[in-house]
Amino acid sequence: MNTIPNQFSSRSRQLSLFIATTVLAALTFGLSGCQTAKPDANKQAQATGAISSATKQLAATNASIAKPATVPKRFAYTPRPYPVDERGFSPVDKALAKAYAREEMVTDDEEGSLNPYVLKVISGYPLDGTYPYHCSWKPWEYDIYNGVTQDLWYKGMVVAKAYPDGSRCSYCCGYTFEVFVRAMKLRNIQKGLDQDDFNGMTFSDLFNALQLWYIEGKGDSEQRAITSYGLGCAVTDFEKVRPGDFLSYSTTPPGGHSVVFIDWTRDSTNKIIGFKYFSSNLSGTHGVGYGSGKFSDSNPNGKGILRNSLHIARVKAIKDYVKFDRAAVPQRNAYAPTQPERIVYLPAPAETAKPVAGK
Repeated sequence: MNTIPNQFSSRSRQLSLFIATTVLAALTFGLSGCQTAKPDANKQAQATGAISSATKQLAATNASIAKPATVPKRFAYTPRPYPVDERGFSPVDKALAKAYAREEMVTDDEEGSLNPYVLKVISGYPLDGTYPYHCSWKPWEYDIYNGVTQDLWYKGMVVAKAYPDGSRCSYCCGYTFEVFVRAMKLRNIQKGLDQDDFNGMTFSDLFNALQLWYIEGKGDSEQRAITSYGLGCAVTDFEKVRPGDFLSYSTTPPGGHSVVFIDWTRDSTNKIIGFKYFSSNLSGTHGVGYGSGKFSDSNPNGKGILRNSLHIARVKAIKDYVKFDRAAVPQRNAYAPTQPERIVYLPAPAETAKPVAGK
């Protein structure tokens, strides 16, 4: 009586084992991709690495989704007029108003150079951080902003545009170009000349000089802009550099700056080890103000300003301008001289006084 059940149980176990073996073989065949060779340990490691990499990418994607990307300023700013007083003066305009009105006369130096006017102009900028720093290369902002604190006009057009949010921001080469233009206009006004006549330069000439100043091509610098248009000369002897000269330099680690020279700094042996300057993008105010730098060969860590990288120029006396050959001046086409579009908000009309009853 027990023979049949035992035989049935034995055959059932055999059948189950056969089915399990068949299914395992099928799965192995499917997973092996029709490969009969034994699995390669290197390929298994690669597969594991790929899975790990995909996991990391997924995690990074999730993190980026969780933390929204910062929107560039040019896509988020609110258009505002440049802050001026009831006369239309900016803070710097107001500080320099008497000089531009010839109520305060700037004393020329022995050469009659632009330097005293440059120093007068920079004296008008507040150092309290209200003139901040801003520069963006990704995305470029040349169409709306040229690194100056307010629009610079020449020959009835804007040659350099201020940021359209009214923030008075600047960056280094834009700021030094602004000082140059302001100083040139100031000297012309004080000499009784047309303020928009820089050695006969047209608007296009000055806009091209701006691009040379901003180093838009190989070999460009403030020095090249000044000398190319017959306005001044290069200064190569460090002992002949004077406050108010324009200077640019490179650094290590790679970097650069555009500044107005103020003075050399020296060690106990009177060796020049660095210099003081006025510019934008300072660590103290994050805007315009005084700064200083040290030459890399005078720093124990080897970092700093590259001594041989300095490009120094001085704008000479008006009588010493040299006629320039426009065809010989390098022409830059890094961006177009687009004119700014500004939203102007008029002040609210004054309320009319209500008549008093009985009068």
